Amino acid sequence: MGQYDEVVERQRLLILAEEWAKGVSGIHAHSINSMWYDNRPQDTEDGKCVVDRSFNSGLIERTLEDGSIVYFGEELKGDQLIDAYTSVENTNKWKYKLTNPSDYV
Repeated sequence: MGQYDEVVERQRLLILAEEWAKGVSGIHAHSINSMWYDNRPQDTEDGKCVVDRSFNSGLIERTLEDGSIVYFGEELKGDQLIDAYTSVENTNKWKYKLTNPSDYV
């Protein structure tokens, strides 16, 4: 059964990464049109406010004043998503090791 270990591990990581991708990585309420991803300056002209939510998947969801929603960016999928997820997880493990109080006792 060892011949399928890599396939099973990739699927396990993909499932974890797909769940992680739904998480919000940032929220920004603003009325500026100079965001690096912004190709819709009309959304914030004349002082109109928007709320941008960034997701771990790479998508950015903008909610306009009238409640309508537009999206920016491209959603990571497959191996790119797994790479992003494992990179963050490895960084978090490293940070945890540095900040775990029991390490200093």
